[in-house]
Amino acid sequence: MTSKNNATGIENDMKNEKQMNGAESLLRTLVNTGVEVCFANPGTSEMHFVSALDRVEGMRPILGLFEGVVTGAADGYARMTGKPAATLLHLGPGMGNGLACLHNARKAGSPVINIIGDHATHHRRFEAPLTSEVETFARTVSHWVRTTRDARSVAADTALAVQAARAHPGQIASLILPADAAWDAAERPAQKLPEAPRAQVSDEAISQVAAILKSKKVAIMLRGDVLEDEGLIAAGRIASLTGARLVCDTYTPKIQKGAGRVKVERLPYRPTPAIEFLKGIEMMVLVGTQPPVAFFAYPGLPNELTPAGCGVMTLSFPHEDGTSALIALADYIGAPPTPTLVRDSLPKFSLGLNALTSAEVGRIVADNLPVNAIICDESITASAGHFAIFDCAAPSDYLQTTGGAIGHGLPMAVGASVACPDRKVIVLEGDGSAMYTIQSLWTMAKEQLDVTVVIYANNTYAILRDELINVGATEGPQASAVFDINGPVIDWVRMANSMGVEAAVASTPSQFSDIFKSAMKYNGPFLIAASV
Repeated sequence: MTSKNNATGIENDMKNEKQMNGAESLLRTLVNTGVEVCFANPGTSEMHFVSALDRVEGMRPILGLFEGVVTGAADGYARMTGKPAATLLHLGPGMGNGLACLHNARKAGSPVINIIGDHATHHRRFEAPLTSEVETFARTVSHWVRTTRDARSVAADTALAVQAARAHPGQIASLILPADAAWDAAERPAQKLPEAPRAQVSDEAISQVAAILKSKKVAIMLRGDVLEDEGLIAAGRIASLTGARLVCDTYTPKIQKGAGRVKVERLPYRPTPAIEFLKGIEMMVLVGTQPPVAFFAYPGLPNELTPAGCGVMTLSFPHEDGTSALIALADYIGAPPTPTLVRDSLPKFSLGLNALTSAEVGRIVADNLPVNAIICDESITASAGHFAIFDCAAPSDYLQTTGGAIGHGLPMAVGASVACPDRKVIVLEGDGSAMYTIQSLWTMAKEQLDVTVVIYANNTYAILRDELINVGATEGPQASAVFDINGPVIDWVRMANSMGVEAAVASTPSQFSDIFKSAMKYNGPFLIAASV
């Protein structure tokens, strides 16, 4: 009886194209609430959503050949626009494949809306092959999770998901859509719900920090949208007057860098250098972040990196308006209207015929960086020197993997390029990390995204070998085999070409410089395998 009724419902829906089903009401609600892009890897349960794309204007669907590409792209898009994209994922396993990049998105404070298909409600009682606890998968990375009850509830649930994703500083919202809620009849789409205003910092907090700035040696720890535009300028004004150090987390979601901008120091990755870096600081003022902690626990080293005897004071919590607070603080202390800015002072650099090094790759990229480029850096071991190099390069936006889940650089670049099609995107990517989401190249080619991928092809998991030493473990033949990706050697050119991306190999500084300069003039995806 149930199967017959459902079959009849589907037939009626197909016959009456004017009848809006749940999937169409969901899609129209997304468009009504300002969601314009859907990164998708759908399956059977999501076919009514896919079909509705042809009936609903205003939504751009983009296919990823792996769910990690889909979720990572949504993160990159959110970081560059400040607004959510949707993802379309197939049941619990599809969500599971996308979890690593959603972990990074959560740590970045990126707004993302996951639409996760599920079995029809009347099919859930069967132990079908794809039956799983979808909500359990989703809750591991989501701030908001809901399984929609029926087709008539879809529109309202979708609007609530968008509202949750847009909550400051940005949240992961996951809406689970049973197949029958997608194909059954719905009434209408919903309109956008009002967004909560950004919480403001109290005058008392501003005056307390102002007093500290006058009496102590201060480091201001910055994270979030204060690392761009007015927030960065206000922080620079404060530093210019007080001598406070401006510091950001080791892996911050997005920061504006380059000549003509305010310089921000990056906290070193490892505990011992980080502690030395902060030595002498008497008070740490937090703006949108937490006191620094070590990335991992190491034998005999501290977990917390705040120097001994250093106090901690919060100017703004992540959900509060840190930019307004910094502007108010700068005005309160009488800071100059214009901060000290970085000058273009890269020393001259001679190209040689010697073997290419990671440092030379970073330097050549900095020397030839287009104005207003977007850098997606997941070069891991090579990236320690990149941050300072790009201070004196052309102005750019610099994005990193915030949660430590590798494989994020390539899909993040996909999303950033979709968000900003008029800007050159450059990926600095480790070879081991690239293999996690190499399918991103196919999406770059399909969408003809203007992305240049630089692969640091050192044929090893260098970061893991470093960590083996840092935790006090020893390396023998079996351990070395776990780090070695040199046999068989990955042919990056053939792999890129097979997915429609032009590619070349560089093994000397001169070769890399010539190829990179050509790539900067090329409009479309291009990969350079830098043999370092």
